[in-house]
Amino acid sequence: MKTSKIILIILISLFILLFLIRLTTPREISENKTWCQEILSLNKTLGMHGITHSYHEFKNYVNETELIEAKQIFKDCFGYEPTLFKPPYLKLSKENKELLEKNNLEIKWIWNQNLHKVYHCQDSGLFPNKFHDVF
Repeated sequence: MKTSKIILIILISLFILLFLIRLTTPREISENKTWCQEILSLNKTLGMHGITHSYHEFKNYVNETELIEAKQIFKDCFGYEPTLFKPPYLKLSKENKELLEKNNLEIKWIWNQNLHKVYHCQDSGLFPNKFHDVF
């Protein structure tokens, strides 16, 4: 009986650990071709919105290699390189602004957000995507 409890505790612990790892690691969007095609079928203008979309990600140092890899993932998913970029939480350091411009990404700011309907794929923005459809 004691051994079965230990095994059960280990299995539950492993399940929780796996859940937490999957919860905190970035999605591999380019491998989900169905999702990529579904997004393309919406016929919307697409752009990058960070690498991991972490809080103030582009206000802190961003490695150019990571940016190039992220652009490649975008290209693998959607079939073309991104040309537009909106920093998560609209926070961007001077160095990262230069990095984005060096990598041929046009930066979109608050005016773009206020004048255009801006959607998050996971419906995770300040307002839900349905709000943007109405307003």
